Amino acid sequence: MKTKFSLRRSVSHFTVCTILLSDVIAQAHLVVAVSPVKIVGQKAVVPLAMTNNLVEPVESARAVCFLLDGQGKIVGQSTKWVIGGTKNRPALQQTAGTTFNFIITSPQPFTTTNLMAKISFSRVVLDGGKLADVRQDVSVTTADH
Repeated sequence: MKTKFSLRRSVSHFTVCTILLSDVIAQAHLVVAVSPVKIVGQKAVVPLAMTNNLVEPVESARAVCFLLDGQGKIVGQSTKWVIGGTKNRPALQQTAGTTFNFIITSPQPFTTTNLMAKISFSRVVLDGGKLADVRQDVSVTTADH
């Protein structure tokens, strides 16, 4: 019995497998959605929404927020523990979500309201003190608003 090679069927199976695999890989992240910057007087508030899609709890996570003007110049920055790190912020369990607001103050009022936030994670500590690879295990995106 001869088997006919079907390119269409092979491509179709490859596409389905790729979509399923990429969905699994994409979910294995600490997903961080950054909302637009809100200016309140001499303070800029940058809301973060985080979801733990990793296979273990996140004990703590430290991030830096750079506040950029329209030309890309840094006009402020702040570094904080956004998950854990203190008694007031608990660990983030698997499949759970949380929020955090970066608050960046300025000695003078901001000269523009067209500010953008750049978030970078420097340390993510998993259950038992194991360090995550922030380049592979953290996904930072812009929230839809």
